Amino acid sequence: MPRSDSAISVIENPQVVIKDLNLYYGASQALHDLSFGIPAGQVTALIGPSGCGKSTLLRCINRMNDLVDGLRVEGSITIDGENINDPTLDVIELRRKVGMVFQKWNPFPKSIYENVVYGLRIAGIKERTTLEEAAEKSLKRAALWDEVKERLHQSAMGLSGGQMQRLCIARAIAVSPEIILMDEPCSALDPRSTARIEELIRELREEYTIIIVTHNMQQAARISDYTAYMYLGELVEYGPTQQVFTVPVKKETEDYITGRFG
Repeated sequence: MPRSDSAISVIENPQVVIKDLNLYYGASQALHDLSFGIPAGQVTALIGPSGCGKSTLLRCINRMNDLVDGLRVEGSITIDGENINDPTLDVIELRRKVGMVFQKWNPFPKSIYENVVYGLRIAGIKERTTLEEAAEKSLKRAALWDEVKERLHQSAMGLSGGQMQRLCIARAIAVSPEIILMDEPCSALDPRSTARIEELIRELREEYTIIIVTHNMQQAARISDYTAYMYLGELVEYGPTQQVFTVPVKKETEDYITGRFG
């Protein structure tokens, strides 16, 4: 397995640095000595078989795992040099900086407009003009504006699955995060909707750092700049996606990518 310095040094001046990270659920260890750096303004894919720790790691980056009883974390995750596991850290502010899009779209039972501006309202922003401008900008960035601009005040629950997922992306970017976490955002979508989300991810990397968990290796190869292959909570291989998929260093990686394992 790559050790701390070698895996982190793959990236020059990483925005996110995971170092010697171990995570336990009670007596059970789910993540083992993870160390690598994630670059700004790129798409980094986490791949590996089910149960390998991909989603667990993703949720560490905005401390969603804090909500799990009996959880214990060792090691560090720093974002822009700040240790996010510092007990004095404002977790609400962290989650504003690090947005998340889940596997199953989860719009609120509100209007399309209210879904997008929800985070801004929570932050205390009340000015109508500010909210309207943010809603329009976010929906445009999520490639949804043209489809919903005439029904912003209708229920979001009337949207298709693909539209709902793009709405959730619009909601995530409305609060101006720096990083967007995506946990298998296309797994419940049809091929056409998946293609639109992938196109959107490629566009969004111009403004955001994106970390995506995907079970679809072809998707990782299409949209990511860097890929981390995980197995049983350990980092097996990490590097530029083209290298990982065409000339992997580890035989375990090659076996997984070629379908001989997993």
